[in-house]
Amino acid sequence: MPDTSHAHWRTDRPAEGFYTTELPALPDRPVRTFLPTDYQPRYPYPLVVVFHQAGGSEETGARLLPRISRRNYLGLSLRGPHTDGRGFGWSDADPDWLTDYLLAAVEQTRRTYHVHSERVFLLGVGDGAAAAYRAGLRMADRVAGVVALNGLMPKPNGRPLFSLGAVRGLPVFIGHGVANPVVPYATAERDFRLLYAAGADVKLTGYPTSQKLHAHMLRDVNRWVMGGVTSGRGVLLRAY
Repeated sequence: MPDTSHAHWRTDRPAEGFYTTELPALPDRPVRTFLPTDYQPRYPYPLVVVFHQAGGSEETGARLLPRISRRNYLGLSLRGPHTDGRGFGWSDADPDWLTDYLLAAVEQTRRTYHVHSERVFLLGVGDGAAAAYRAGLRMADRVAGVVALNGLMPKPNGRPLFSLGAVRGLPVFIGHGVANPVVPYATAERDFRLLYAAGADVKLTGYPTSQKLHAHMLRDVNRWVMGGVTSGRGVLLRAY
């Protein structure tokens, strides 16, 4: 079924690059938007939402998007709520705060650009993987998939991270450096086993790197996301 709920998006063809998205109701939560090469306003684009690593920002997260693909997706990058002297981080981000931020950013972007509302993927790097997990597992019926790169699942924050059965069939891609000294590869294997036991459609791939992103990791993310786009799994991310 075509998505006509936001048919008032802009119909011109702005240039590829990075744009600031305003959230009038949440002025303290900035968003960076990545527009792909040869943006076609009538094509419903998949959306990749990035949660940056510790010490980064919405700008560093956005810079990751064209390294995955310059053409295939619209992208958003959010800013972690905590400062650590180098930048921002997601440690123990409040689930309600995180959900509100994510939904507001997605909805605002859909009002401006043509986003396929049933193809929203969450991608977290390092510390940001915990945020992607937290939001994605909490809204497993409303996201198309979760990508965790060199990170780990967070501990429950006053409530269960997910309910049994709720994540059944949820696509999850875990990419992890086998020599990661910060988050050992065994941690990624533990997360894989937990998600697999819960019924998620989870894939774990190791890469010859430490906590740094490997070029093949980003290549595989692109292939995995595009596989999810063409699989026909339909889920709608919007505020209930």
